Amino acid sequence: MPDKTLFQKIADRELPADIVHEDETCIAFRDINPQAPTHILIVPRKPIPSIDDLTDEDAAIMGRLFIVAREIAASEGIAAQGYRTVINCGSFGQQTVPHLHVHLIGGRQLTWPPG
Repeated sequence: MPDKTLFQKIADRELPADIVHEDETCIAFRDINPQAPTHILIVPRKPIPSIDDLTDEDAAIMGRLFIVAREIAASEGIAAQGYRTVINCGSFGQQTVPHLHVHLIGGRQLTWPPG
């Protein structure tokens, strides 16, 4: 069995995190290196390494991640002004943990292009 990712360990409660949402499909917690006042990671419980590893069977999981992002944005008070959702993929995309995740970023004016 391959080693658990950092995010799997958080989901399994083997590592601490500031959890803001948890259900049977995903877990969401505050980023330890936030890039904005609100920076939350929404992580599927299923260990999917990246967007490139998605299958048709993962469609419901991906949909759930974005529904949770919308719900958290509302509960964090950033929905009305706007926010960004980001999924990094691969080294050039700045993906640092090999476990697909959605960044929910807001609480300040964001710029474009992002990087």
